Amino acid sequence: MSNWAYSTEGFDRIMIRVEGVETVTYAIGPEDGAMPLVYFHGGGTFHGFEWARALAGEFRVFCPYHPNFGESGAAAFDGIGDYVSHYELLFPALGLDTFHLAGASMGGHMAARYAAANPSDIEKLVLNAPAGLVSEHAAMPDFSTVAPADLPGMFVADPAWIEPFWPRDPSPDWLAVRQRESAAAFASREDLAATDRALRQGLKDFDRPTLLLWGEADRIVPLGYARDWQDVLPKAELAVIPGGSHLLLDEFPAAVEAMRNFLKA
Repeated sequence: MSNWAYSTEGFDRIMIRVEGVETVTYAIGPEDGAMPLVYFHGGGTFHGFEWARALAGEFRVFCPYHPNFGESGAAAFDGIGDYVSHYELLFPALGLDTFHLAGASMGGHMAARYAAANPSDIEKLVLNAPAGLVSEHAAMPDFSTVAPADLPGMFVADPAWIEPFWPRDPSPDWLAVRQRESAAAFASREDLAATDRALRQGLKDFDRPTLLLWGEADRIVPLGYARDWQDVLPKAELAVIPGGSHLLLDEFPAAVEAMRNFLKA
């Protein structure tokens, strides 16, 4: 996707069809001897996976585009459970048995649901500002009240950082991808009380080492949600990145280092 601001140079592009659904995965790092790390992106792919390069010397990092997102094909999925079922078939096709799993925002919710259903697959779990829980401590913004020009800045600490990835005057191709992904993210949403219940029940016996990774200034999934996730996963570590944004791994190298330290410990 050379038209975008990010680069996939140095990544291997892997396309696998599972039950008629084409999924494109970008992978970087040694193919032999390195622990696999799978990353689930959030509700948009406009910023790519540049941060994964910093971990490629120690892990084989797999970054699949969810069906209905990025370069992956269309799928008639109605909720996060459909994505979990898809990845239960895709990972064996990628040769993945046990691995570290990380996810951000919507992808964090997806990673938590996958881990709850398949705990034996997981070595360690990293949840970066995951969505999916009901909270009395924080609330996500009402995006219907946000002016379009103000929306990109809500995801980052430095508005100048996001400009190349979310241009003020986007091309028709850029808009088409965003509209497709927004529709897919919306379609994946389930009743919030039901997702809260599924996460709390599914993770009650989850015992794999877990890191909750949050930006101190996250305005999309605010830090207050971390308290709810600590209720669900009381043994999880919490790492808060000072001044950190919602696009935490992308904008803050300290977040990638915190992940590295946790996975290598």
